[in-house]
Amino acid sequence: MAKYLVKAVITVDGIVEKHDIIGAIFGQTEGLFGEEFDLQTLQDKGRVGRIQVNVKVQGGKTQGEILIPCNLDKVETALLAAMVESVDRVGPYDAEIKVVDIVDLRIEKTKRIINRAVELLKSWSKEKTPDVKEIIKRIEDLMRVPEPVNYGPDNLPAGPGVDESDTVILVEGRADVINLLRYGYRNVIALGGAKRVPGTIRDLSAKKKIILLVDGDHGGDLVLREVLRSVKVDFVARAPPNREVEDLTGRELEEVLGKVQPVFDYLENMLKHGNRDVHVLIEVQKRLHGLVKEVIEETLTIPTHVAEAVKALQGTLEAVLYSKDWREIKRIPVRDLVNEISSVERDSIYAIVLDGIITQRLLELSSEKNVKILLGARIGKVDFKPPELVVLTFNEIL
Repeated sequence: MAKYLVKAVITVDGIVEKHDIIGAIFGQTEGLFGEEFDLQTLQDKGRVGRIQVNVKVQGGKTQGEILIPCNLDKVETALLAAMVESVDRVGPYDAEIKVVDIVDLRIEKTKRIINRAVELLKSWSKEKTPDVKEIIKRIEDLMRVPEPVNYGPDNLPAGPGVDESDTVILVEGRADVINLLRYGYRNVIALGGAKRVPGTIRDLSAKKKIILLVDGDHGGDLVLREVLRSVKVDFVARAPPNREVEDLTGRELEEVLGKVQPVFDYLENMLKHGNRDVHVLIEVQKRLHGLVKEVIEETLTIPTHVAEAVKALQGTLEAVLYSKDWREIKRIPVRDLVNEISSVERDSIYAIVLDGIITQRLLELSSEKNVKILLGARIGKVDFKPPELVVLTFNEIL
């Protein structure tokens, strides 16, 4: 279920179709705030849902409603809404998009539940119905939210027992902390909605055992991988399929936390099911647990013709794929590089040279396909570089 629903209206000075409007939204917002906040990327990660457009034609103009469900936090949702409002053309026609409302779907759901509870209370027979005021008071007591404390330099939502416990339960957000507090789990702390794991969590993992508890959906998969890339985790637990930690009952939480798995057992099980990037996650966790001691270095020579090709590649925004004998396999736009690597067989690419930024995603995907060398214009912010992958920038060889 989405957390928020962005509602907007659109007016186009011409006759267009739904797909024209959707295409304009994707096209005119692409790259405005980097790859991580690209609409297509957000949809692929399950952070933004399917955009719905309803239109009607009147007086030579197209008017309509746009609905965008999303699982972003409040700040990111507001930024998304403002970004959509920046679209000013659809095809050859001028257009205007105005956001009219951002609905918190969780609040709406809570209202429906409470209203339904009142209806159910009224429908009970008088002989079997206890005092209505007492029942409503019980419902209110259950819904009364325990207040988390702010923990560490990052002011993360947490329970009051983090410092006194040798084991900490790490969850995604504030609502998860509140739910665990409701059922007596005081040694809980949240990532706090940050895109990257806060330093407070890394510091805790160095001195305490970490139980990573994530949702049982695609969002949980993304949080799991993000944490395992940079934090020493000892145990992993997951909510049941398609369930969120913040919605689990006390009994369900007890069952989930009673089935925690050691992190390496969990990763080996992922590996058996063919999950991507697991080899990288295993290597990261081994390093963080101090199980990898030896670093092997080898001399690398870039052929002259490749160095010349690098000079010619600058400013083209293209990438070149090479075989082990440094023969050019294929030349493609950098924007298509991730899709291209995803589709090839393992060991089919030896080196990749790109006039672009080497990202964490590109590092992980290259490691999965057993690419040996990545040579790019520059390196972006990365949390972990696979040890078997040589990463260089143009400046290092020119």
